[in-house]
Amino acid sequence: MKPRHVKFVLGGLVVAGALGYLIFGGLQETLVYFVTPTELKEQGTSAVGKALRVGGMVESGSIQWDPRTLELAFRLSDGVAMVPVRHRGVPPDLFAEGRGAVVEGTITAEGVFQASQILAKHSEEYRPPREGEGKAALRERFRSLLQEKPGS
Repeated sequence: MKPRHVKFVLGGLVVAGALGYLIFGGLQETLVYFVTPTELKEQGTSAVGKALRVGGMVESGSIQWDPRTLELAFRLSDGVAMVPVRHRGVPPDLFAEGRGAVVEGTITAEGVFQASQILAKHSEEYRPPREGEGKAALRERFRSLLQEKPGS
């Protein structure tokens, strides 16, 4: 191999290594892992400060909302473990006790999940109106969604 070719190969390896480092570094900062409250409890202190998404059901009677300070506190459970969650901001419209929610944020050393975002889960039966479906049918379907019981 000629010395000129060696320079191109080495230059290509340096550029490929730099691109790989930038891509891997960028992914590490943007990756957010989804865990359940049980998995979060199992991680213990190793999860403190990491960006995570925790999914579960909002426990009945756990929501404390102060509209003046926009402080929201509630408990998220998967039926086995529970995580207390704090959030500052307005909760989504579909957020309610007994319904599914996914929170994104970090867990503190005190074991409280500080959520930066709350994603409320809507009914799995949601679908756009069918062609030819009348207003009465739409109204009845909307009413059934509002009366849907959590866990059913």
